[in-house]
Amino acid sequence: MRKSILLIVLILFMHSPGFAQEDSTSAYEIMDLKQQLVKAGNDSSRSLIWAGLSYLYAFSSFDSSLLYAEKSLKLSNKIDYARGKANALIGFGNLYLRQGDYPMALQYEFQAKELSETFHFKREKAISLMQLGYTYQNLSDYDRSIVFSMQARELFNGNSWGGYNVENEIAISNTYMATNKKDSALACMQKVYDDPKIKIMMPIILEVLGNINASLGNFTIAKEQLSRAIAGDIKNNDLYSLIWAYNSIAKLYQSTNQTDSVLYNALKAFILAEKMQLNEGILINSLILTKEFEASDAGKALYYRKIYDDVYNKMYGQDKVMALQKTLAEQQERQKQVSEKRVSDENRLKQIAYAAGLAILLLVALVLYRNNRQKQKANNILQQQKQKIESTLSELKSTQSQLIQSEKMASLGELTAGIAHEIQNPLNFVNNFSEVNKELLAEMNSEIEKGNYDEVKEIAKDVSENEEKINHHGRRADAIVKGMLQHSRSSSGIKEPTDINKLAEEYLRLAYHGLRAKDKSFNATMETDFDNSIGKINIIPQDIGRVLLNLISNAFYAVDEKKKLGQAELGQAGYEPTVAISTKRLKDRIEIRVTDNGNGIPQKILDKIFQPFFTTKPTGQGTGLGLSMSYDIVKAHGGELKVETKEARPDDPVGRGEGSEFIVQLPVV
Repeated sequence: MRKSILLIVLILFMHSPGFAQEDSTSAYEIMDLKQQLVKAGNDSSRSLIWAGLSYLYAFSSFDSSLLYAEKSLKLSNKIDYARGKANALIGFGNLYLRQGDYPMALQYEFQAKELSETFHFKREKAISLMQLGYTYQNLSDYDRSIVFSMQARELFNGNSWGGYNVENEIAISNTYMATNKKDSALACMQKVYDDPKIKIMMPIILEVLGNINASLGNFTIAKEQLSRAIAGDIKNNDLYSLIWAYNSIAKLYQSTNQTDSVLYNALKAFILAEKMQLNEGILINSLILTKEFEASDAGKALYYRKIYDDVYNKMYGQDKVMALQKTLAEQQERQKQVSEKRVSDENRLKQIAYAAGLAILLLVALVLYRNNRQKQKANNILQQQKQKIESTLSELKSTQSQLIQSEKMASLGELTAGIAHEIQNPLNFVNNFSEVNKELLAEMNSEIEKGNYDEVKEIAKDVSENEEKINHHGRRADAIVKGMLQHSRSSSGIKEPTDINKLAEEYLRLAYHGLRAKDKSFNATMETDFDNSIGKINIIPQDIGRVLLNLISNAFYAVDEKKKLGQAELGQAGYEPTVAISTKRLKDRIEIRVTDNGNGIPQKILDKIFQPFFTTKPTGQGTGLGLSMSYDIVKAHGGELKVETKEARPDDPVGRGEGSEFIVQLPVV
């Protein structure tokens, strides 16, 4: 199993408290973990640290590695710490795998996998699956190896667990190589190589890539990658990875018949493997040395062959084969028992589900029978309530109709008062000029009797001019009356081209005179700002007229109230009530703004003003339907009606606002 010391530390301790990734030697990491052990505040942390020490010592001292794995498992069992047990079992599996004791490795790896599945430890399950993939790879059972490695990949993907996914991809790549799927192996490792987050693991990745390129005949690329891998391992003092890097470059030189380079690198790998008691490294490199010395030094060839045979028997001898068969048989039996138990549990659950289902059906039947009887009673009650509600609804509709009619009549009253003022002016002109003509005609008769025809002609000319003025003001009165009839009649519901500026100006004037007719003391400044580029737009003039009349009348009411309140409270004399109306053409709509400098609208009621029957006016002075009807009319035209109000000024001693602005937006069709 090819794994660097740094990678082992990354895998096990990325999840433990206080761990930091460092480019450091195994000895430094062991010292660091021992320092953490002194500071550990609870047994669960100690059990994980001991498991980590077992991992690290597996590269240099079998006895120390075994000791820490046993301490971790013993403490985890004592405090019943499942995660600690899983990590200790993974440590045992790693230790025996590194020594080539595959039966023992499989035994602990399967235990770690089953415990992780029981307690849903995704991280530990992924590691145990990865270890199983490596173990079966070393046993040349590539079908099982790829199955376990792919299962580990599914768990690693989408999780930030250090270098797990990289190490697992190396296992998958090695299996592809062993099954002659070299292109797949290269694609797998190239993807890992291109990941910028795994720089610390680059030497071992380069070693695997070098092996793949060597097998594909890309010797120049392979040599460059393996040389970089060796340099990186030496820099990191990663002796374990260095063994495999030397071994890989020795095999590269072997394929190109460079015997001296083969012996140089294979000997370096062999010496390091013996130093670290790594049986797999001793086995592979002693075989290379045996083959290379056969042609030049039979004694050395025999020496290395004897070492190879001893290690091979130790790793793959008859007792190991029997132990392996026993382990696999026990695992199969456990799997069979687990499967039988699962089937038994499923059958028991089915029986429970059937019984529960029957009980539920009986309960449902009882509830339905009871509900049916209650439903009949409820239906009778609901029928009575329905009749009451229908009667109440009919009364409400009647009341609503009366209120709407009242609102319309109130608007008509304001409109009529304004129109009365408008029509009075031309009538006064008609009456005055009629009186003047009467006098002129009497004077003309007198002059005729005198025979003064020049004077008669002058008087006749004056009479004619006065008649034209009478006719002009008569037509003006006629137009006002026709306009009154048009605006007061019910809406036809048909849109027609309308000059919105003219309509707005007319209703501003009518609303003002209507209020003046009610209250002679009322006075306000009127301002207009019309966009002459608007032209005529398609609207229902009676309806939009009602909207404008309502908004303008409300604005006049607001400024009048502020004036009265200011005079009563502060004796203000400088306040000038002002109502402004403006129009503006936007891209696809026109905008009408009605602005006043009254008291403004309190924020707490701002979201209620368009609700039917809501009003702030005293009882008897408003129905609360004006703004609601205006909102509905504008919506029916495909437009929007909005309001903006200014907060009270900090220097306003009575906390009044600075006015409101109602905005009507209508589409231009």
